[in-house]
Amino acid sequence: MSLSDVRLEKWKEIPREKVTDVIGRRLFTGKRMMLAQVYLDKGAIVPWHSHENEQLTWVLEGSLRFWIGQEGAPDVKDVVVGAGDVLYIPSNVPHKVEALEDTLDVDVFSPPREDWLKHTDTYFHRK
Repeated sequence: MSLSDVRLEKWKEIPREKVTDVIGRRLFTGKRMMLAQVYLDKGAIVPWHSHENEQLTWVLEGSLRFWIGQEGAPDVKDVVVGAGDVLYIPSNVPHKVEALEDTLDVDVFSPPREDWLKHTDTYFHRK
């Protein structure tokens, strides 16, 4: 790594990608981590999925309900993450999300989400 790899960007200048009609995001990626602003309208659902990436979710505005664990298992955790809260999800842990109100969160992933970068994240369109 060299000083030439250092980058500064303004969030407002990073294009806001439309993921679904009710979910949008902006991405900023380094070599080994990714930062995302995620916009979810009230009622938006992110269906069950898992990924190799560790995830930190910091809710800036609004609130999200997470279901964490194996879908349909009796020990699934139901966690509400409100404004100012931070949630850590380890690698390969299944989870589902519902926006309880209009929400802006910041997600950090390590390593970067290749499926988001390559637009192969089709789980967003599952019911």
